[in-house]
Parts: sequence; C-alpha cells; structure tokens
Amino acid sequence: MSELLYFIDPKKETYDSIKEKLIQHPQIKFVSLVAVDLGNNSTDERIPVNLFLEDVAGMLENGVQTDGSSVNLPEIAEINNAKVDIIPDKTVKWLVDYNYTYHTDRGENKPVGTLCIPSFLVHDEQMVCSRSILKNAITHFSSTVKDLLGKYPATLKQVGLESVDEIEEVVLTTATELEFWVKTPDNRTSEEKLTTSQVLKEQYWKRTVGPVRSAMEQALIELDKFDYGAEMGHKEVGGVPSKVIGMSQYTHIMEQLEIDWKFSNAMQSADHEMFAKDIIKDTFVRLGLDVTFLAKPVEGVAGNGEHHHLGVALKLKNGKMKNLFAPQDMKSAFLNIFGWGALMGILKNYEVINPFVTSTNDAFNRLKPGFEAPICTVASLGHTPEVPSRNRTVLIGLVRDINAPLATRFELRAPNPNSNTYLTTAACYQGMLDGITYAVTNNKSIEELEKEMNKKSGETADYLETSREYRSEEDVFEDYTEEERNALFAQPPSTVWENVQSFEAYPEKVEVLTSGNVFTNKLLSSYKASIMAQWTTELNGRIIPNNMGIIRKYSKLHSVDDITDLDVVNWEKCNALRHFLMKDSLANKSLFTKIRESIASCDYDLVSQTQIEMMKNMTELKNLYATYKQNLL
Repeated sequence: MSELLYFIDPKKETYDSIKEKLIQHPQIKFVSLVAVDLGNNSTDERIPVNLFLEDVAGMLENGVQTDGSSVNLPEIAEINNAKVDIIPDKTVKWLVDYNYTYHTDRGENKPVGTLCIPSFLVHDEQMVCSRSILKNAITHFSSTVKDLLGKYPATLKQVGLESVDEIEEVVLTTATELEFWVKTPDNRTSEEKLTTSQVLKEQYWKRTVGPVRSAMEQALIELDKFDYGAEMGHKEVGGVPSKVIGMSQYTHIMEQLEIDWKFSNAMQSADHEMFAKDIIKDTFVRLGLDVTFLAKPVEGVAGNGEHHHLGVALKLKNGKMKNLFAPQDMKSAFLNIFGWGALMGILKNYEVINPFVTSTNDAFNRLKPGFEAPICTVASLGHTPEVPSRNRTVLIGLVRDINAPLATRFELRAPNPNSNTYLTTAACYQGMLDGITYAVTNNKSIEELEKEMNKKSGETADYLETSREYRSEEDVFEDYTEEERNALFAQPPSTVWENVQSFEAYPEKVEVLTSGNVFTNKLLSSYKASIMAQWTTELNGRIIPNNMGIIRKYSKLHSVDDITDLDVVNWEKCNALRHFLMKDSLANKSLFTKIRESIASCDYDLVSQTQIEMMKNMTELKNLYATYKQNLL
C-alpha cells in the first residue's frame, strides 16, 4: 500500500494543495481535529471529508465547536459557559489514521483513513489545553533566551557566537522512550515467575520471537511510514518466555518492550508520542496481542517508564546548528553556563514540575524504591567530562558524546507512558529557564555553577537550597539509607494529594511556572481539579473494589487432615489483616470504609494517609498469603 498518503506537512502546503491531495486519495473519508485537554485526553471525531473540502480555509482557520462535556477542563468550561472551539494547528504534521482491521474502501480496496489534525482548545478566546501550554512555553523560552544573549553579549562566547543576530531560531529539541507490556489476551502470569525472570535477566534485550517479533517489526515499519525515523525496538527487563503450542502458534506471552524514534522539536515530539501509542497498539492488536501503557501494570516487577530527553539548539541563519548547553571544550567541562543553569532550574523547581510528571495512582505505584525507580530529586553527570553518566538511580542525567556536542541533553527518568508529555515538557523548560536566567543575570562562570551543583547539605548557595544536595554519582538506593535520601534529596511524595500540595507549599516556585503567562493560575487550578477528581474516583471506584476482590480470593485452604501449627498461625495473620482492611463491625470501621468516608467529606489529608496505609497493608497481606500457601500440601 505504498501509494497511501500517511501524513501532510501543512507548512509546505497551500489550502488548495491540501484539498488536491485529499481529492487524489479518496480512501481518506474523514477528518478529526485532535486536541488534548488538561486531563491528557485527546479528542476524536469523524467529520466527513467532503464537508472539510467544501471550505478548507474556513475549517482550518475557525475549527469546530464543542461543549465542555466533551473535554476535561474543570473550573473553565463549566455547564453555564461550556462552549469550546477546536482550532487546527498548522505548524505540525497531520497524520492519516487507517482502519486496517474492519473497514475498507471497496472501490479502491484500501483501508479507510482519517486525517488527524493536532489542534488547540479555545474557551472565551483563550487557549486552554495541554498543547497550548506547551506552545506558550516554547515561545517564552525562545524569546527569553534570545533576549538574554542580546542583553549579556559576553555569554555569546559560551555558544561560539559573535552576535545574537546570527541566530535565526531557538529550537527546543525533545525525544521520548516508550516502554509497554504486551501479552496474549486474558493470559496471566504469576508475579513470582515474573520477578524470578527479571532478577535472572532472562528477557532484557533478548531476541523476540513469534507474534511479538512480527508486531514489533511491523510497528517500526509503520512508524517510518509516518516519517518518525524509527531508531530501535527491543525487549525490556520485564517478562517471561512464551510457550509454543503449535505451528507458529504461541501462548502465555507476557513481555515488556521499548520502541524509540528520532527526536524532533518539542511540539512535534509530543504529538509523535500521542499518535505512536495508537499506531503501536493497533499494530499489536492486529496480531492478537494486548498492549498496556500503564506505569505499573504488574506489581512486583518493572514498570513502564518513558524517559524524556530535553535539549535546546540554536539554528543559525547560515544553516548551522549550535547546542545551547554544550561547552566549547567538551573534554574540560560537562556543560556551559546555560547547561548548568538549565539543570539547576529543573532540580530546584522539581516540586512544582513533579505534579505534571506523576499525576496518577498508577504512576506512584511505579515510583517506589527498587526497580531503578527515579524517586530522588538528584542528578548525575559522570565522574569526569570524558566518562558519560550511566547512573540509572537518579532523577535526571546528563547525556553527552564528547565527539558530538549537538547530542548534549538531559534525560528525565521519572515520566511514564501516561504522563502528560505536553505539560511535563512545558514545566521542565519553565524550570530550565529560571535556572538559566539566574546563571546569566548573575554573571556566573562555569566553575562557580559546577561548585554550586556540587554543594553539600548545609552549605549556602545563591540559587540552590541550603539543606539539599543535588548531585550524586553513587547508587542512591545502595549507598544511602532511606533517611539519608530523604534528608539530602527531599522526601518524595507518595500520593497524588501530597504531590499537588506543592502548588500551595511553594508559591515562589509556582511563579516559575506562571512566568510569561505559560501556566496561568486558572489553568493550574483546573489541572489540579482534574487530577484530584481522577485520583479520588479511581481510588473509590476501582482500587478499593479491586482490593476487595483480592481479599475475597484469599480464603482458608487447609483442612484438619494436613494442618500444622504454622498453617494456623499464618492463616490467622492473613485473616486478621483481611478483616482490618475490609470488614466493618458495630464497634470498628474497616480501612476501606475510612477511605471512602474521607473522600466523601473531602478530607484529602486523611484520604492520602489511609491510602498509604492501605497500600502497605495490601502488600503485607499478599506476602503473608503467599507464605501461607507455600506450606500447604
């Protein structure tokens, strides 16, 4: 199907040429304007292409209207003021989503396609969506950096320039690494088998076989049709070997994979990720495989990460590119002053960046000690400029190649596939800009900034906080106790509520987000309301019922014929914990009931405390019941 149209780059087209392309590809039957609300939900509709062709200019300029019930914009698109416009973005690629499975254009014998146009949400003449926040962050960062270079011309030497007039554009370059679990439908594998396989490293980077291999290869080929520049697909650490049940037939598939593609500018990368999840999932489904992008789909084994790579390039008028963060001598320094400032800005302001990175119960299930989970707000750069950092235990690492300065960037390890990449990226660049502004306006040298990054707890600094440390080249889980980690790198939040409380606890850091009117107070309030509603609804309507189902399955298994005193003791421990979690009496309320009542009364401190207690006790119960079962004949 090489003659299919897979994408349109509107920057290279006119309205007439867009119309002509669609007429030449009649298998494209629909148009969908894809906007992303503050809850990370993308809109999806089917507008008949003939309506689009009747007035291409009008549709692209004015978009379509919807109401607040179609998108997640609490405290903005309320029921008495719900009109929302969806306005197309003409600066990024538009992808064609083909329905290969069920639907074909009989006349052409081709799959029916939908032209997906990334778009913005507009309410009361203000853009109010995730994509618009990133758009504003890009504009603010770019203009501020050019202003700083112009006002402080001595800094031009940091990037090897003589004049700010040499710069055509400041380009924010990003990339993501997408991890996911794949399995045969309705197949379950014991946590013990998965854990054993992970410890033995039986899956990591091993050869894929059967339908998993076919689906992964097809997904890489499919991504390239959309001009992604697919770079790699491989097994990740999680999974167990599948079973062959017949000629080329496999069952009990349970594997973790990663697929990567080429970096791009910040907005295009975020759009690429959004569409890539659909492309990958559709490809695997066609081969009978389920895909999940949950952060922690299986407790006790590796979760799905999505490391975000963050860089900045200066595009010059002569066509050359300069990395904003790379030092002039890659062998003698890790970063220039812009790079040091950017790294310090993310670390100092991470309390208000984190609510965008980690915003769900599922995400917090992944961010626990072990499993290489990046829970400590600390960075690694490498032991020397010539030896790159490969410390997988830190929040953020410096990625650099001594022979390729343009590759210099930061890798944020905390995001997961369901993190809102638009908001995460915007918040990170706002933090970076704060640190860069500090470094430039205070005439800091590379040596002064590196010294500040290397500060010890208790040492004062001009920008970073006295009580904290911000760099470690050690294994933060093996070389520090939990108490030491919390004291040096700040205690990480354990629930959604603890995380969003940072908006109240750090007003001076919230000002970093609202700088340049990127995140307004109204948008922050709406975002907080959105993830709070998701947190409590999921806790009340899904997590507690799921735990109740687990508890009901944990029944007494021994009989008087094969019982030992140890079996009785083990079961009594399990049963006592079952009652504590789930069983009400006239005198006492169960922990589940306390959580539900605290949700109803909006006592979110208590909701958070009891949720932590529930998670701890459910883990203990699972371990106790496993011990109990292991001793039975």
